[in-house]
Amino acid sequence: MLDLTGRRVLIFGGGDVGARKAAYFEHEAEVTVISRSFSPDLDGLAIRRQETDLAALSDEALQSLLAGTFLAVAATPDAALNDRIGRVCAGSGVLFNNAAGKPGDIVIPSVVRGSRYLVAISTRGKSPAVSRYIRMRFEAEYADLDRMIDLQDDMRSMLKEVEPVQAERSRILWSILRDEEVWRALASDYDGARTMAIERYLHA
Repeated sequence: MLDLTGRRVLIFGGGDVGARKAAYFEHEAEVTVISRSFSPDLDGLAIRRQETDLAALSDEALQSLLAGTFLAVAATPDAALNDRIGRVCAGSGVLFNNAAGKPGDIVIPSVVRGSRYLVAISTRGKSPAVSRYIRMRFEAEYADLDRMIDLQDDMRSMLKEVEPVQAERSRILWSILRDEEVWRALASDYDGARTMAIERYLHA
């Protein structure tokens, strides 16, 4: 996991794959997509576009484009072009992800993101479908995970005031995590779930 706030990310290729990569990074990084044409899926994304025929560029021109770049993604349908971009990135000290061709330095995982958590899933490129399947199962199984994280944080603060033994605090927090009734209450009533956890585990 990398903090890309304010970092420059270049996406080479403006097709469907490039659009997915741009959408992945646009929330944090300063993203520029370089391509001859651009997918409609790029519309509405907070990115810059640069219209260029990548196949016609020399290595020196690619190197010039990479100036100041932290991470580059080769997302063209031409594996040989992607590999050439990767070689120029390696010579320029730029981190590289390759959508089609020889693997680069960076694997872009499937991400499950809540307001309180981030989970990355990867099969190292062997099966994007499996990564997507795990993400979907996780989202369905732990739809209330943000609320549980808030509850755990709340309970930890309270326990520090009333329970001096760390091992006992840990045991209580794990008990709350394993309590299916607390999970069910969280789905509709945070305050009710909080009251239940306090009555069961802090006032026991």
